[in-house]
Amino acid sequence: MKKYIISIILTWAIIMMLVPVGYSQKLQKLAQTGMKFLSVSTDARISGMADATTAVEGYSTSMFYNPSAMAKMPGFADFSFGKIDWIADIKYLYGSAAFSPAQGRYGVFGFTALSVDYGNFIGTVRDDDPNNELGYIETGNFSPSAMAFGVGYSKALSNKFLIGGNLKYVVQDMGSSVVSLTGAAADGNYSRKSYSASVLAFDFGVLYNTGFRSLNIGMCIRNFSQEVTYEDEGFQLPLTFRIGVAMDLLDVYPLMSKEYSSFLFSIDATHPRDYPEQVNVGLEYLFYKTFSLRLGYSAPNDEHGFSTGLGFQQAYRNYMLAVDYAYTPFGVFSDVHRFSVHFGL
Repeated sequence: MKKYIISIILTWAIIMMLVPVGYSQKLQKLAQTGMKFLSVSTDARISGMADATTAVEGYSTSMFYNPSAMAKMPGFADFSFGKIDWIADIKYLYGSAAFSPAQGRYGVFGFTALSVDYGNFIGTVRDDDPNNELGYIETGNFSPSAMAFGVGYSKALSNKFLIGGNLKYVVQDMGSSVVSLTGAAADGNYSRKSYSASVLAFDFGVLYNTGFRSLNIGMCIRNFSQEVTYEDEGFQLPLTFRIGVAMDLLDVYPLMSKEYSSFLFSIDATHPRDYPEQVNVGLEYLFYKTFSLRLGYSAPNDEHGFSTGLGFQQAYRNYMLAVDYAYTPFGVFSDVHRFSVHFGL
């Protein structure tokens, strides 16, 4: 059984990683996806490790990354909330919740929500009046937004093999624009049209414990959906395939007791639909099961590579509270800050 599972995983990885690469040598279709907000990392802990988390067992936030990773979630329930100060003053808010009834006998059920506020924009139309030096007339403000709501499920088929999936309803509202003039633009004689699109998307992942210490192998496919169309031409969601490995380095180099500390190493290989392949590497050092320091690196990237973060967690009886922060310098854009609060029982 073990050899059979390993063969499936390796075959899937080779097909997904090599075949698209070979095809891309003939035709590279870059920057051709929409609803890119689905690609932005949410959880501060994971972001501090440069998103290298495909093979890391987690909690409810795993539904944003590899949904199978929450199958061994400790406790009955897990909740997480967070905020992201993204580039260009874009704001993200997210929340996740997971429940494991009957000690996981029936699997783990989860829910996610994500909202994006792009801010306010000034609408304009061209004005051919020679007395108008600007050459345009303002038509009022509009505020694009996006949302995604998900329902996830994961289950441990054995002590070593985990599977999970996540179904998401994704909506993006681009606001309204002027489509025709019925008179002078300065008189406000124009008609508008709203642009909004929605689609169902699916994530699927697996996680396998090799049996060698804490070494895990994980794989996931995110944002699989049909094509979306606003007007004439359609676009795909940012479909991404990831494969990764993770391990506690103190299993190999026991510099101190694992009863109180851990030193997690994780590495992911990412194959996105719309830009070249990347490698993400993450480190997390947990001291006395309370304080965490994190470091990550992602390459190749144009504007960001390194990320870092820290966290505090405290367990009391059957409850656990964690607060995490991540920082990512973003080149010519503003630095990105992420904050997360995690509660488990």
